[in-house]
Amino acid sequence: MEKHTHKHDHGHSHSHGDLKGRNLGIAILLNIGITLAQVAGGFISGSLALMSDAMHNFSDVLALIISWFAGKLSKKDQTPSQTYGYKRAEILAALINAVSLIVIAFFLLKEAISRFSDPVDIQTGWVMILGGLSIVLNGLSVLLVQKEAKDNMNMRSAYLHLLSDMISSIAVVFGGLAMYLWGVAWVDSVLSIGIALYLVYSSWGLVKESVRILMQFAPSQVNLEEINKELQNIPEVNNMHHVHVWQLDDRQINFEAHISFIDDISLSKVNEILHQVEHILNDKFDINHVTLQPEINGSCGDESMVNQDSK
Repeated sequence: MEKHTHKHDHGHSHSHGDLKGRNLGIAILLNIGITLAQVAGGFISGSLALMSDAMHNFSDVLALIISWFAGKLSKKDQTPSQTYGYKRAEILAALINAVSLIVIAFFLLKEAISRFSDPVDIQTGWVMILGGLSIVLNGLSVLLVQKEAKDNMNMRSAYLHLLSDMISSIAVVFGGLAMYLWGVAWVDSVLSIGIALYLVYSSWGLVKESVRILMQFAPSQVNLEEINKELQNIPEVNNMHHVHVWQLDDRQINFEAHISFIDDISLSKVNEILHQVEHILNDKFDINHVTLQPEINGSCGDESMVNQDSK
């Protein structure tokens, strides 16, 4: 006999998902506008710096499209051949976008360091005008996705792309102003290095978190010893063992375990206790998808917390 439960709220998740998709769609359109404006400005002024920044913005447009598509994909229904559906699509998108940010950061570092020895003539007027436009539009995009970024890794990766663009634009404007007033070309390189280091720092945590989920590691906040102690407060329960716990996406934590009972009790009593275990796991440990296998104490032989599968 196995006891299985899955708790969720359909109404909230769909309305939240629709708002998330709409905001991301608006952010994509805003960033397409920034890219086109910078390409036009680059051709008019002959500024390689503006064309490079346009390519950076275009890479962010692609990242936002990946995030938007993954969000749509994650809402597809489960099927007999895809019993989890596409719930991990957003985790994959977060990983792709976080890695792309780190790659962009290393290109920025390489370019910034090379400019110390070979300064590039920058058209400061166009740089400041289009940099200011980019600050406004990227700032609006950041505000659109900021709320969803707190609870969703996919949206957090999109948010980091937008935030990095906004910070880059602020740095470009200040750098352009400094070069216009004092003619100090190295300011651009120094600011670019700072932005690149920030990108690596902010993206690395997202890479680690998404890899943990894809590798099905236990969520860092789940302590199996604490859970076992809590369950042993139930008089009929001896222990839990052969535990598997993993995170499917940002919201769903899956938990499987054998529950060892001290005595041979009725099936109705077993069912009542398993319900109690489910409530403990959900209310105290935020575990919302539970599968439990009850058994008599000692019937499993090896009652290790984590069973070592044969290799």
